[in-house]
This record gives sequence, structure tokens and C-alpha cells, in this order.
Amino acid sequence: MKKLIALLCAVLVLGTSARALDVSAPSALLMEKETGTILFSKDEHAKLEPASVTKVMTILLTMEAIDSGQLSYDTMITASAHACSMGGSQIWLKENEQMTVSDMLKAVCVVSANDCAVALAEQIAGSEEAFVERMNQRAKELGMEDTTFKNATGLPAEGHVTSAYDIALMSRELVLNHPDIRQYTTIWMDTLRGGASSLVNTNKLIRFYEGATGLKTGSTDSALYCLSATAERDGMELIAVIMKGATSPRRFEDAKTLLSYGFSTYALKRITPESALPPVPVKLGTQATVQPVLEKGTALLLEKSRAGQLAQSVTLTPQVEAPVAKGDPLGTLTVTSGEDVVAELPLVAGEEVPRITYGQMLRRVLRMAFLAE
Repeated sequence: MKKLIALLCAVLVLGTSARALDVSAPSALLMEKETGTILFSKDEHAKLEPASVTKVMTILLTMEAIDSGQLSYDTMITASAHACSMGGSQIWLKENEQMTVSDMLKAVCVVSANDCAVALAEQIAGSEEAFVERMNQRAKELGMEDTTFKNATGLPAEGHVTSAYDIALMSRELVLNHPDIRQYTTIWMDTLRGGASSLVNTNKLIRFYEGATGLKTGSTDSALYCLSATAERDGMELIAVIMKGATSPRRFEDAKTLLSYGFSTYALKRITPESALPPVPVKLGTQATVQPVLEKGTALLLEKSRAGQLAQSVTLTPQVEAPVAKGDPLGTLTVTSGEDVVAELPLVAGEEVPRITYGQMLRRVLRMAFLAE
């Protein structure tokens, strides 16, 4: 049933096709977080180098390790020689230097620290190589069919590729199920080592774009300029992915173009019944009725021009026969915009109702006979 709800919620009813957008990057994608609906795409399955946007997966696996109890934010990590040998962006960890998971996550999210990314990977999986196996396994689980990871950082490596579509998938998984990551991805300036090391976010949107929530930049000579940008307005969070941007400013402008298009054109509407739903009679049940409910979290993504004129109608089955299981279908809530049906959402049993036993039925008959006297 939950899968059915998710499928219905992901259906985007559009009156017109998305207008042409001026995005200079050769590969790009715009996705709405909650439904996973793609609002714009441009060669989104091209297999390209992601540079440090790779670290979205490193961060995701770190957050999952924290949620599972394998790590805590206060876990102290000792930097290995291998972690300290990373080139590119780093905070210049020294071998055997100790730092908390929280501080390392901050360094990865804010300044894309390769040394901290590898230190986290080693802490979680024992070695970077073992961690990369986990990265690729998790990518498969998320349906990232264009992706092969070779390291935890995104430093250039032959065959290390992904796509704008796949980056959106892993970015969505991170921001949807691990919202605590915002405590790091929304930092503009901060420090480490008791103030001795200064951090300034590589993602300029955090300071210069309204509602920006993250997420990760990346650049190398071969990957050029990449970005997974997230922003939230009016309860809707969008994910804009830019691959192989010509310059750093251009990638941010492309992301702003996509995000602003999404926010100006679409709205996320959370659907709840407009009035109390009447109970459905139950035949041969331990109780006379069962209460229908609309599963929580039901959301529809609509063009703003249609989102303000929604109407609802409810159709319920006249009667059900016990036993009734929680989640059994009882009817449909139909959402319309004008004469168009936007969605048909299942109404389900909010409780179970067992079938009455012969003994219970006899006692019920006797009680009714007694009351009749």
C-alpha cells in the first residue's frame, strides 16, 4: 500500500510541457525531493566525472552509520597516513591527529576535505577500498545504474563516473532521510581546531541564494565544475544537479536557473481530508464499524496555476466483512483541479477488526434479547 501511495504521489499532472530553460551545462537535472519527480533534465544519463560531488555518497554512508549506531557524532577518529596523503581540498590532517566525526563531517561538507572523507571511510569500513565497495553496493540499491565509484573523494581515477540523474538519486536519499545533515551543509563560515582552522563553504549558494540548504560542489581539470544544489521554499525542497559546467560561476548560475524555475512554477500540496471521514460498517466484526484513513505523508506536486483550485470527493465501500486488516482498502479520495482528476488516493482501514467468534456472537444475541425485554 505504501508503494502504491508513493507511486500516486509521484505522478505529476502538468498542463503544459516544461518551458525551455537556458542551462549552459551539457548535463543537468532538477528533481523535487519528496516525490522524486523530475522537473527538468538535459542529457541526465551521460556518464561523467563527478569530482567531489562523489562525497554525497560518502556523507550518506556516514549518516547511515550514525543512525545505525556504528558511529556517533562524538566518535573520535585517528587520521591514518593514507588519509593524510590525499591531495586536492583538505584541512591538512596530520598522521595520528584525532578529530570527532562531527568535525570531520563539517570539513567534508563545508570545504570538501579529502583527508577527512577518507578518514571517515576507513573508520566505517576498515579501509578506503572496502568503503568504496559499500559505495557501489549502495549505489545499486538506489538504482544508480550510471555509476561506478573508484574512491571516496572524487579525485580523478579512471572509470570513476556517475550521471546527473544518479547524483540526484543519492542526494535525494541523503536530504530526505537524513535531514540532520543540514547542520553542516548550511554553514557558510566556521572554524575547526579551536578556531585555528577557518572554513568557508565552497557552495556559494548557501550565502547568495534564498532557501539554500546544501549540498556539494566538485571540480577537477577533467570533470570541470559540478554541483548538487538543494534549496527549500514554502515546504518544498528541490535538488538541482549540474555536470561539467564551464566555470564555477556558470555552474551556480545554472543551478539558480533550475531552482528558481522550480519554485516559480510548482507547489507541493499535502493532502488531508477536508472533512471527517464516516466509518464503514463491518459485517460479522468484533465492532460495528471501521474508520477509514488517508495514509500520512501524501503529497502532490502540481503546477502553481492548478494548485490553488483543488477539490475533493470521497467514495467509500458500503460495507466490509470481517476480518479487516489495518491498511485494507476502503475507498478512494479523489482530488480534482477544475474538471481534471489530479489524483485518486486510497482510503484504508486505520485499525484491524477481527471476525466475531461464535461465543461472542451468542453473548451479543443474548445481550440484545435481554435489553429487548
